[in-house]
Amino acid sequence: MTLLKDAEKLIDIIENNLYLQKIISVLSELKAEDFYIGAGAITQTVWNILTNRPVDYGIDDIDIVYYNPKNIEEKYEREVMEYLNQELDGFPFWLDVKNQARVHLWYRDKFGYNIEPYKSIEDAIDTWPTTATSLGVRKLSEKDWEVYAPFGLKDIFHMKIVANNRQITKEIYDKKVKKWIQKWPELDIVQWDNMLIPFADNKKIYIRK
Repeated sequence: MTLLKDAEKLIDIIENNLYLQKIISVLSELKAEDFYIGAGAITQTVWNILTNRPVDYGIDDIDIVYYNPKNIEEKYEREVMEYLNQELDGFPFWLDVKNQARVHLWYRDKFGYNIEPYKSIEDAIDTWPTTATSLGVRKLSEKDWEVYAPFGLKDIFHMKIVANNRQITKEIYDKKVKKWIQKWPELDIVQWDNMLIPFADNKKIYIRK
């Protein structure tokens, strides 16, 4: 399957997940920031479709990311989260809202080592833990979508887990793998390797539905 076909298939899956569709609709109306839904919730939705599980199986939270270096106070993140929870009254998932411009401020406390500030939201996604979950999706208009996938989409649809070791440690990777394999035993886990996985030629894909 070509990258474009993979991206179209990904958007079809998102459009058939009522939870993701609802939150994307709310985010597209919120003009304060350029938001992406990213990482696990989208990838895990694909895994569920591929393994004939309920579409929301195994999903703990939904990652919502944006980039605002001019307003890096934690309270603004909370305000965004509170607004979304209010708009999505009764939404069954925890919304993990993060300004990627302030991740370096708390990263050491959570993971034990410092990182450089991200330069953009794409710069942040480029460092996320695996090739399958380094992913951001947003709706630009009624018919237009943007998919940011720095390693392409092949590993997502092949249920293949490969470490993106640009930032994370082997310990972080192994912890994630252990958690996921318990829920999706069909996953093809590639053991930690110190080699860097190259980026895709085209990281950003635009889809018109």
